[in-house]
Amino acid sequence: MHLSFEGKTFAVTGAAQGIGAAIVETLAHSGATVAAIDIDRDGMTPLTALPHVTLHAGDLGHRDAALALCAEVTDRHGTIDGLITAAGGVRGQIGRPLEQIDTADWSAIFAANVDAAMWCAQGFAPGMKSQGAGRIVTISSGAGLKASLTGIQAYAAAKHALVGLTKQLALELGPSGITVNSVAPGFILSNPSTEKQWDAFGPDRQKQIMGSIHMRRLGRPQDIADAVAFLCSDRAAWITGQILQVDGGHA
Repeated sequence: MHLSFEGKTFAVTGAAQGIGAAIVETLAHSGATVAAIDIDRDGMTPLTALPHVTLHAGDLGHRDAALALCAEVTDRHGTIDGLITAAGGVRGQIGRPLEQIDTADWSAIFAANVDAAMWCAQGFAPGMKSQGAGRIVTISSGAGLKASLTGIQAYAAAKHALVGLTKQLALELGPSGITVNSVAPGFILSNPSTEKQWDAFGPDRQKQIMGSIHMRRLGRPQDIADAVAFLCSDRAAWITGQILQVDGGHA
């Protein structure tokens, strides 16, 4: 099934590495114009080699900054056709006992995973409403559906919250022709934080995790990008409020 996004414009957050970068590349190679958004401008530099990609740097965890970035993208491209919120992650944290978690650790993960998605949806949804169509795809996690392999309390809680936000926005925005879905990846070595977490598991836990995946391999960023592309396409016009697990069949 060939998916073409000629004439479409998408905003992708968390674009500097891993899953976000793979989504930008997939959409761009399928003909879309893509506004790549990340706090790490230098990390997005390789994306300039792609056709019709613009870079927009800033911290999406704060409402004013996020809305300013949305306005910057809209001023540059006009109304966008879709938003993919791949910003998030564990912010360099690893699993620790409950007693060791402080306010800053908790808040940082919520800001990156939930707040950023909320403020970007708030910034871009009015334009989609005005044209009577749009796509929003959040990147949640298997940790948004059950306990997290990472052992990070804030990450599990934030991804559950993101799933809830996805379903609520699907209900609210559906009458305006906007679909809102989420892709929930399994464990993917997509950036330094996930590599650090994988190493922290140790050989025995790594073997256990691999044995619990039906496909017997970890995911790749492209696996997630392909699922996102489908949900952004016209082929998914009557799919909304859904959480698509892309995890190789994780038991």
